[in-house]
Amino acid sequence: MAGIYLHIPFCKRRCIYCDFFSTTQADKRREYIQALCRELEMRKDYLQGEDIETIYLGGGTPSQLEKEDFEQLFETIFRIYPVNDQAEITLEANPDDLTPEYLKMLSQQPFNRLSMGIQTFNEHTLKLLHRRHTAQQAIEAFYQSREAGFRNISIDLMYGLPGETAEGWEYDLQQALQLQPEHISAYHLIYEENTALWTLREQHRVEEADEDLSVTLFKQLIHRLKEHGYQHYEISNFSLPGFHSRHNSSYWTGKKYLGCGPSAHSYNGTSRQWNIASLDKYIAGINNHAPIYEIENLDLYTRYNDFVITTIRTSAGMSLTLLKNTFGDTLYNYCLRMARPHLNQGTLEITNNTLKLTEAGIFISDGIMSDMLWVD
Repeated sequence: MAGIYLHIPFCKRRCIYCDFFSTTQADKRREYIQALCRELEMRKDYLQGEDIETIYLGGGTPSQLEKEDFEQLFETIFRIYPVNDQAEITLEANPDDLTPEYLKMLSQQPFNRLSMGIQTFNEHTLKLLHRRHTAQQAIEAFYQSREAGFRNISIDLMYGLPGETAEGWEYDLQQALQLQPEHISAYHLIYEENTALWTLREQHRVEEADEDLSVTLFKQLIHRLKEHGYQHYEISNFSLPGFHSRHNSSYWTGKKYLGCGPSAHSYNGTSRQWNIASLDKYIAGINNHAPIYEIENLDLYTRYNDFVITTIRTSAGMSLTLLKNTFGDTLYNYCLRMARPHLNQGTLEITNNTLKLTEAGIFISDGIMSDMLWVD
């Protein structure tokens, strides 16, 4: 089984925290869709005929596309690739795009999952972040999505936002839980270099959440969602039983995936490659049958490091049997030696020959994973 990711880079305007590749060149939408379909055709052998289990349209803002765009993309995909009848097909969407008319159109496409970027229900913060929707629009869009027939909806939340308090985060969590989405992704705000948010911090116009507050907010998140039946299956992801993101989970379980569009990444088990992060250069390269991309062939140690990062971050943890069988005795012994201090401190545990984070370990997971990586 494998997945397909399509990067849709168009945005009406950029959020101040975003460092993903995006553009406001909406006039190039049709030209871009043509190029995206050409790339799908050019790379039809990349996944070596494996069944397609997931298709994910991310961005950018994929809900800026129109009916004819979706029809052309899906005609291309279903004609070329063996898509499983039970494939998970996700569209990322901004709440203000999800009008009843747009949702009716989406319900007639192959989509069976929506991922809605709400981020917060605080009106002041939404304006600060340059989000296009209001809290009320987000709530209405969610219920209208239900009315349109969508029974698998994920919402994105952010915490550690400028000026946020534990009380404000509790309000966001209460609002989210009232909606009863099948899936919640919650990410701590990161101040990425070369973003508008980074500049605001450098100018002392906003202040970054301190470590103590960040830990408090993360604890709130975990405990409140668990109380309501959500499974914490990956550091930033929670789902009701049976509704984990199959597409994102494929990244953490080493499955192959094809990424098409500018800046999109692909993985085939032995190498990674990624397309140029430029709309114009991407289109020109595809049209000239000379796509512009970089490639990294993965040696044993790089694959080991990927294995550590992707497995330890999940509730399933790292199979020590798989570790030994895949990477041999040397890396198996190295991994356990580097994990030993964390096992002694109670931030890692071994259960049924599986190495996992404990609840205490979740809060320092980046440091734990870093300690276990192979360094030349």
